[in-house]
Amino acid sequence: MGNVETAGALRVEAAGTQSVVKRKTPWVKIRRHWQYYLMAALPLTYLVVFKYIPMVGAQIAFRDFSPVEGIWGSEWVGLEHFLLFFKSPNFIPLIRNVVSINVLVMTLGFVAPIILALALNELRNVAFKRTVQMVTYFPHFISTVVMASMIILFLNPRVGFAGNLARLLGWEPVDFMGISAAFPWIYVFSEIWQRSGFGAIIYMAALAGINPELYEAARIDGASRLQKIRHIDLTGILPTIIILLILQSGEVMNLGFEKVFLLQNPLNLPNSEVIATYVYKIGLINASFSFGAAVGLFNSVINFFLIIIINSIARRVSEHSLW
Repeated sequence: MGNVETAGALRVEAAGTQSVVKRKTPWVKIRRHWQYYLMAALPLTYLVVFKYIPMVGAQIAFRDFSPVEGIWGSEWVGLEHFLLFFKSPNFIPLIRNVVSINVLVMTLGFVAPIILALALNELRNVAFKRTVQMVTYFPHFISTVVMASMIILFLNPRVGFAGNLARLLGWEPVDFMGISAAFPWIYVFSEIWQRSGFGAIIYMAALAGINPELYEAARIDGASRLQKIRHIDLTGILPTIIILLILQSGEVMNLGFEKVFLLQNPLNLPNSEVIATYVYKIGLINASFSFGAAVGLFNSVINFFLIIIINSIARRVSEHSLW
């Protein structure tokens, strides 16, 4: 009987010791791997200080903000600025411009790096392959201001490359920057020129991780080059494609402010005015801070829900998703 009581006491003591160890386990791990936690603390501190704390200022979208009264002293107006934007005659044109340009970016601009990576992966001439890589990567490192200036000069009907080529072929030069309907195409092709080379690096890295034995088996089975690209290369980089597609879908309502603003002129404004430039002109130039904040917040909320929807669709139709 005494042995049974002793064994029971030992089990209770062991269970208590295990619970203490379990409670102390996180702190033990932190002390043991404090270097990793310190490294993670730096970017987390940056996010908290420069990303999350400034979110408090987003409340000016719901206030009639006055720089004199400050954020907390300004009058609360609720959704007044949002309703004003929805009723504005600029609402539909802005959404149309943003969506039309981003549809082109999501189709042509998203596919271009994939095609470039697949083509580079098939090259066997090392010198030619490196030359193509250098030529396609280089535009990524050109600043937006220089890139916009180059585009304007290239398309200048009087002294630009497009005008000189048209005259050489006996055609009448066309001022493409003055054609409003041409702006989305100019923007998208400039994005392809500037971003495709650098974007192909990610797909090249994914292609490098494909098992070489798959290519050997396909060669033995008599598969053509296109069949290998379709069944091995595309299948191998499909998870990467889905993840990047989800991330890019979260930017559907977002366009880079700098390039759009630099390429704008009074002639192409009907198709070049987007939410980012509209917020800048209304919120900063016209000092309508609350209205500009409301428009920007609306844009961010739409992007947030879009990325959730696209991620849910990707998780249902395939085995890959962002979370």
